[in-house]
Amino acid sequence: MSDSRESAPETAPETAAQPRPKGEPRFPEGPAPDPAGSHFERRIRSFQPRRSRVTPGQGEALRRLWGTWGLDIDGQRTLDLDEMFGGLPVVLEIGFGMGEATAQMAADDPSTGILAVDVHTPGQGNLLALAEKAGLENVRVANGDAIILLREMLEPAALDGVRVYFPDPWPKKRHHKRRLIQPEFLNLVATRMKPGAVLHCATDWEPYAEQMLEVLDARPDFANTAPGGGFAPRPAFRPLTRFEGQGLDKGHVVHDLLFRRV
Repeated sequence: MSDSRESAPETAPETAAQPRPKGEPRFPEGPAPDPAGSHFERRIRSFQPRRSRVTPGQGEALRRLWGTWGLDIDGQRTLDLDEMFGGLPVVLEIGFGMGEATAQMAADDPSTGILAVDVHTPGQGNLLALAEKAGLENVRVANGDAIILLREMLEPAALDGVRVYFPDPWPKKRHHKRRLIQPEFLNLVATRMKPGAVLHCATDWEPYAEQMLEVLDARPDFANTAPGGGFAPRPAFRPLTRFEGQGLDKGHVVHDLLFRRV
């Protein structure tokens, strides 16, 4: 996926016309600023919302398409994935950046639904625009905290796969508790995955890759699909993103981990 840490380019805001009155939503028919509100306890968040400008095209996509292809993670309902995706098997993608890789994977495999979660408004608009341009019917964009989505809004064994590509590595030691791939997260996500579903993680931060491998190897409910164990080669279905290519040019090493739900 495009890296969830990558920011949108600094471009002109969606409109230079009338200033928005104080307290009025930026996109009244689009993603909510804090969809779960105060309904749930404030846990340590593994993501950090980024504020960057929304291009005119992204803003237009949010206004026109959010009501059809977007959803807020409010924790107040259970999603019917069969209805949402017309019976397709569904993969949850946590953190999609600007959405280019998500759109490419959806186009390459129209027989799989992708429920793509992020809190980055420009990326949400960009993915909606890309999906519309490519005529994709198998992408939905979710806004908010993936933990609340998993815990409150998905049925047990609802998912045929989970993808976590280039999550924030939180490199400082005091911030390691914010990393997403932890035993507590795996306890939750395992309950929402069908037997045989694959958890696919990728990171260019080697200490985080080693932590991911350690916590996954310790679990009897996940089995490493890499021959001989350890890290896996990048599978052909995961596109090489612009961000990843830049990192490889600088000598970064990207690690993929693919573990099957037992």
